[in-house]
Amino acid sequence: MLIIGIGGTTRPHSSSERAIVTTLRAAAAHGADTRHFDGSFLASLPHYRPEHPARTEAQLGFVDTVRRADGIIIGTPGYHGGISALVKNALDLLEDLRDDPRPYFQGRPVGCVVTAAGWQACGTTLTSLRSVVHAMRGWPTPLGVTLNTGGTPLFTPAGDCTDRATADRLTELADQVADFSELVRLRRRVPSG
Repeated sequence: MLIIGIGGTTRPHSSSERAIVTTLRAAAAHGADTRHFDGSFLASLPHYRPEHPARTEAQLGFVDTVRRADGIIIGTPGYHGGISALVKNALDLLEDLRDDPRPYFQGRPVGCVVTAAGWQACGTTLTSLRSVVHAMRGWPTPLGVTLNTGGTPLFTPAGDCTDRATADRLTELADQVADFSELVRLRRRVPSG
């Protein structure tokens, strides 16, 4: 089982990046292989240009990894109530999956994590991210995690979560992605009829 994380900012060790890392650790506890496309990777991707089909090695590798993923976790900061440009550019690149036998996020669970320095941006951004996942034929998990980073730091400099309730929510999100991924994998192995 492969579960990937997409998210972070240009700031190393951002809250959204650490939230994804925490969630992927919890997914790994289910036996999943994990891969994180963090902020520095996302920042290295050229702007998505549909009229130019040539792709860099990084773009091709990213699209292929998403193609093979059983579950996905997307984390974004809420910038003015919306998804960050880094994350949106990566998601736009997945238009390259439109003609696949399993296009976009078809039939896969997608966990959504939003960090913002205020609850209003958290809520509107989570709604926006879930709408994108629906448009890409994914199954947003029942739990979407929003983290208000405007107060006490939620992560240590080493990346550990300092708040038990936050850690529990991120673990629950990972559980939902891993459990649903396993169900989908089992269903694909069972012959119909």
